[in-house]
Amino acid sequence: MTSRVRVSMSLLSTLLLVLSLVTAPARAATPGDVVSARPTTVYLLPGKLLEVPVNAWHVLYHSTSATGSPNTVSGTLLVPKSRYPLGTRPIVGYAVGTHGLGDQCAPSVSMAQGREAELALVSLLLLKGFAVAITDYEGLGTPGPHTYMAGISQGRAVLDSVRAATRVPGAGLSGRAPVAVMGYSQGGASAGWAAQLQPAYAPELRLRAVAAGGVPADLHAVAAHLDGGDDFGLAAAAGVGLDAAYPELELDADLNDRGRALLADAADACVGDLDKLAGLRFSDLSPVDLLGQPKWRARLAENRLGSVAPEVPVFLYHATGDQIIPLSVGSALRSEYCRAGVNVRWAGLPAPDHVTGAVEGGPLAIGWLALRLYGLPASGNC
Repeated sequence: MTSRVRVSMSLLSTLLLVLSLVTAPARAATPGDVVSARPTTVYLLPGKLLEVPVNAWHVLYHSTSATGSPNTVSGTLLVPKSRYPLGTRPIVGYAVGTHGLGDQCAPSVSMAQGREAELALVSLLLLKGFAVAITDYEGLGTPGPHTYMAGISQGRAVLDSVRAATRVPGAGLSGRAPVAVMGYSQGGASAGWAAQLQPAYAPELRLRAVAAGGVPADLHAVAAHLDGGDDFGLAAAAGVGLDAAYPELELDADLNDRGRALLADAADACVGDLDKLAGLRFSDLSPVDLLGQPKWRARLAENRLGSVAPEVPVFLYHATGDQIIPLSVGSALRSEYCRAGVNVRWAGLPAPDHVTGAVEGGPLAIGWLALRLYGLPASGNC
């Protein structure tokens, strides 16, 4: 073969390669794929005081809505700077409690501003050498409304935050890392949903255990309990969040003028601002029985935890004096999981209220999760 022919064949091969790259269809994004990851800094105190000494990224990643549509969710990944001495560094998906409905309430924002209370618990995980992936949930920190208390969406966002953590360039995390999930209140529901969804939705994750505290497992029961009480704003916010997740609910059409004004105001509020709805009832906002409507009963039932048995050990904890999520709701979830054969560890805490339950139960949950990530077996107390 002459040199001129060899050059022509080489040029032809190069041209065919370029054409194949140009015409090849782009791979569709999958849940957990990273859209962007930029370095960030997180602080323990306002005024950007007490920087947390970790490698941190603000991450945008692909996930899935409650109705199965692709979406983009934001979150924060924290990775200790020191080498993990026990092999592959574990990853904990940390699901935060209620922050509110506006983007300014997102945990990624509060961590960067030094006003994230849950960093105290997250720091206990970091001190053990674990990486921590913290989702903002759907619509909190990204365009669109926050689907507050749509458990299926929240569970997927948690699982996909862990997937994304393993795909952040420079984070040094393995897709084969042992994984745990933890959360309280809204985060407890999210952790429970992550446990139930993982076998079908994210089977490749090496989930070892889940800790869920103060779990609003039955949204209908919690809403009925909050109706007319000091914390009614949380029930109203859940209505706004579920309406955002399921457009057929058409909440706005069922409200009176007062209800439309109040919930429009709440749609951009952080949790502390929901106190202005204290003492109200659903009947003050709507001329119809919202909770009794078939469309609401169906979606509330769909987002009720307990119908699917997690395949990993679960640590459930609940304050006996919880004024927001009745102890009976948490203990009912425990009973359902126990009947289904789940390895459940239950802790009824002496805490006098909901927030104190997080303070008392958090360190217990972290200690229990750490043992599972170290490979030690769990013993239940059903």
